[in-house]
Formats: sequence, C-alpha cells, structure tokens
Amino acid sequence: MNFPLPLFRRRPRRMAPFAALAAASVLLAGAAHAAPKIQQWTAPTGARVSFVASHELPIVDIQIDFAAGSAADPAGKRGLASLTRTLLDAGAGDLDEQAISERAADLGMILGGDIDKDRVSLTLRTLSTAKERDAAVALAAAILARPVFPAPALERERTRALAALRESLTRPATLASRAFNAAIYAGHPYGANVDAESLAAIDRDDLVAFHARHYGARNAAIAIVGDLDRRTAEKIAVALTRALPKGNVDEPPPPPALPEGGETRIANPSAQAHILIGQPGMRRDDPDYFPLLVGNHVLGGGGFTSRLMREVREKRGLVYDIHSYFEPRLVAGPFQIGLQTRGGQSALALQVVRDTLAAFIAEGPTEKELQMARDNISNGFGLRLDSNRKILGYVAMIGFYRLPADWLERYPREVAAVSLDAVRDAFARRIHPDRLVTVIAGGDGDKDDSGKNGGAAAKP
Repeated sequence: MNFPLPLFRRRPRRMAPFAALAAASVLLAGAAHAAPKIQQWTAPTGARVSFVASHELPIVDIQIDFAAGSAADPAGKRGLASLTRTLLDAGAGDLDEQAISERAADLGMILGGDIDKDRVSLTLRTLSTAKERDAAVALAAAILARPVFPAPALERERTRALAALRESLTRPATLASRAFNAAIYAGHPYGANVDAESLAAIDRDDLVAFHARHYGARNAAIAIVGDLDRRTAEKIAVALTRALPKGNVDEPPPPPALPEGGETRIANPSAQAHILIGQPGMRRDDPDYFPLLVGNHVLGGGGFTSRLMREVREKRGLVYDIHSYFEPRLVAGPFQIGLQTRGGQSALALQVVRDTLAAFIAEGPTEKELQMARDNISNGFGLRLDSNRKILGYVAMIGFYRLPADWLERYPREVAAVSLDAVRDAFARRIHPDRLVTVIAGGDGDKDDSGKNGGAAAKP
C-alpha cells in the first residue's frame, strides 16, 4: 500500500466483548487443524460464495470482497477506492455513523474491513444465534447497499489522510516503497501512488459513482465461516447482496510489462539506507506458484535459515534484517527483496545481495535447503488454520481469486512435491537480474571513511 495505513485500513470496531468466546478460542489455538472443507456456489444474486461449517464456537465470520481495490482508482482520483471503503459505515440509509456503531454494539457485532490493490472488503463477526446473526447481516447489507457518504465525514477523512500522507513522505521507507512501486509498474494501475492533489480532487459524487460502478452483486465474493449449515449460509449470501445492483464482473488489470531495470537514489538525511530490489513476480493462480514459494523460502523468506540472511547478516553483519517475498495478485504482483543498512555500506550490501541472488538463480537450492524449506512450510501449515478468523482469510482469498475449493487440502502436497529442478527452472524463467529495479532511499546521514555516501562496491 502506498498511503498511510492507519487512515485507509479501517481497524475492526470492537463493539461488545466476546469474553467467553475468547477463552474458548485460546483452547482451540494450540491445535493444528486439518484443511477445512470449502463449499462453493453462485448465489441467485450473482455473488460467488465460499462456505465452511465450523461448530466449535457459536460465532459466524463473514467477509464480502469486491474487485474494487486501489488499482481501480481513476486517474487523478487516486485514493478514491480507499475513501469509499473508509466511509461505507459513516452512514447508511436512515442510520448515521453513531447509530450504526450503537446498533452493532447492541448486537455484539464486530465490523471491519480492508483494501489492497485488487480488492476491498467488509468483514463482520456475529453470534450464530438466529436473532443476533440475522440482525447483524441486515445491518451489514444496509452498509453495503445504502451508504450515505456524508460530506462532513469525507472532509474529516480527507484531512486525516492528507496529514498522514505529508508525515509519511518524510520517512525513507515510504519514499522507497512509492518509488519502487512506480518503477516496477510504470504505466500500470498497480503503479499509481496516492498524492495530495488526487485526494483533494475527490468529492462526494465520486464516492457515489465509484460505489455504484464497483459494488455490484456480480462483482462480489462472499466467504462465510462458522456455526451454521449450508442452507442458512445460502440465505445469508442472498440477504447481503439482494439490495445491490447486479453490476458486472470487473476485468482484472492487464499483465504488467517487465521493467527496464536500473537504480534510483532518493536523498534523505537518515543514517539507514532503505533498499528495495525487484520486479513483477507472479499472479495468484500462477502455475509456478509452489516452486517460487518454496524457492523463495530458501532465498529470503525463511528468516534466519535463508541464504540472504546468512550472506548479508550472519557472514558480514551488514543488516539487522533482510527478506524476500512474492506477493501474488490478480496479475503479477511484486517480487521484492528488502533491507536496511548504514548508508556508508549500502554499495557493499547491494553487491552481496546481487551476487547471492545470481548464484541462487544459476544453481538453485541445495537438497538440504530444499528439504528444510518444504518441512518448515508444511509443518507450520496447521497453525495457519487454527481459528475461524484465519480460516476466513484463506477462504476469502480462494473465493475471490477463483482458486479450486480443495486448494488448502492440496497445499501441503504441492509443497512436498516441489523438486530442485522445478525451483531452478521457475527462478531462471521468472527472475531477470538485468531487469531488476533497485531503489535506495536515505543513508545520507552516514558516510564511509572517504567521506562519500555508499562506499566502494566490494566483492564478498
């Protein structure tokens, strides 16, 4: 995300305590669960639904996703998707913001939501008893279908966003992230950054039009996890989307082009240089998903067991932390290596990173590294499914990205089946060292012995 997180990612409103449920959740958290059985169907309204029955606790968790993430922002109105989501529950129908908050509190309901490049979501947690559950669903349906977008609330959120944006632009981490995003996705919807001018240009009519365009039933994916049966889940899906316009399924953005590569330096008086290296990586349904996932665990995703950590931190002491990751999206999300180091040693750190990556692409992991990566990923899999909330996140992802219903069941098997040749082949085809974008922000407050920033590029 390329705007201040606290203002654009709506934190859940904790309306009423779930004390008894929380205590029960603790008992469940320690146990590893088998992959849940996901049922999928299309509701009469056109919404796609994914459902998992879970009767351990008397609660229901629901997430409604729309293909209306920040990549859908129109030119000159960057931040519109996020403001639309932020203001959904600032008033709905004849309920103002305070009335929504009070009604949710009375129902013991928790509202939340999020936004990323691809999707925007509304989440709710409610008791599974029919009275509370149905009332909570009705309130969520009103928020989705009849938002008021009051002008005073828009001005309040815009003012907060502008203040946070100005503050964030003083931080080298933000500067690096924005420049990196723009460079690897030049001319692509994923590459747009929010700025003060675009926020200032958004008015209430823009919010209304964006909502009408993107918040349609056919553009919705609903995930339901909890203490109910299939028939009740079907009724909930219809109730949530009945009042929405039918709408159309939004097309994904076009595949991004591979960047030309190159290096960008951004001046900042910080002593630490914030460095990002990468290019577009893989999409969510990518055929290379598992070889890239397991290979990246060896390269930089496995914490202290990764090659980058060993070469850059343990052997040379150049960083406190270094990581790499793939972020799969509708189309190729970023492959990124990130690190911070003293400005005076940034050139050396960069050289070690580039040499380590080049060696990994050329040779791949060792058999020992590969086995360790497969074991670490597989052994930690159960902990990703030890609560309704975690299951909901995966079920929502699977439904939104149209992955197979048995994706969670297949996951450990696919990881275990990844071979050395598959990792080598995937990285050789997908990562192009000569087309990597490098962004270095800050570090001007630290000088090497020659008095120059960056030092000499030394071979390890």
